[in-house]
Amino acid sequence: MAFRGKLISSGSDAKTIKGNGDKYETAIMYMQPWKSSGINVCANAEIAGCIDGCLFTAGRGAMNTVQASRAKKTAWLANDRDGFMVQLVIDVTKYVKYCGKQGVTPVIRLNGTSDIRWERIPVFKDGVAYDNIFAAFPDVQWYDYTKIANRKVEHIKNYHLTFSYSEANPLYKKQIEIAKAKGMNMAVVWRSIDVIPHTFMDRPVISGDADDLRFLDPDGVVVSLYAKGKAKKDTSGFVID
Repeated sequence: MAFRGKLISSGSDAKTIKGNGDKYETAIMYMQPWKSSGINVCANAEIAGCIDGCLFTAGRGAMNTVQASRAKKTAWLANDRDGFMVQLVIDVTKYVKYCGKQGVTPVIRLNGTSDIRWERIPVFKDGVAYDNIFAAFPDVQWYDYTKIANRKVEHIKNYHLTFSYSEANPLYKKQIEIAKAKGMNMAVVWRSIDVIPHTFMDRPVISGDADDLRFLDPDGVVVSLYAKGKAKKDTSGFVID
């Protein structure tokens, strides 16, 4: 089975299906990344060098009808944020009920192909104002990858961030330094499985391709991913040889 909301859905991403098993189910929201829809939803995409190799071009994300759907969502957020967040609350409420019937823990990743600071966007649920969507749904496990190392989310116990590493631009080194100082786990994309080392930046390397449940990773690790889609030919420095 799978959940289909207007903004989030489960069961359509091969990697999250692998990780769902019997305990968790993951729903993801996909936007049209970077500035491809006219607004920038990936603040550090340029200095991270991840634009050309974005997962927007991998798997279902490379289909034109899928891109059109993502563009519509992105425009909705840009033009009517309040209405968008109302719909997100509706979707999450339905998803929580769906997961309850399935006997699994609801897991949600909002930044499937974006890097939006959802912690800054307030929502209303059942007439009550909340600082963000995470506070409105404390029993949901939320997680994302981010290239914005200074996001203030440490106090949000049900939201886990993994920092996305890149060697594409010297300007991005500051983000890496901030992430290291904060003790954030880092996801690194290698060109192939064959070149993934056992340690990186003096940290143990674990596989991130078996599943996408990053909130279950131990602290202080590098999460290895291998390039997919157009990322296989990336030469910016985002993909490591």
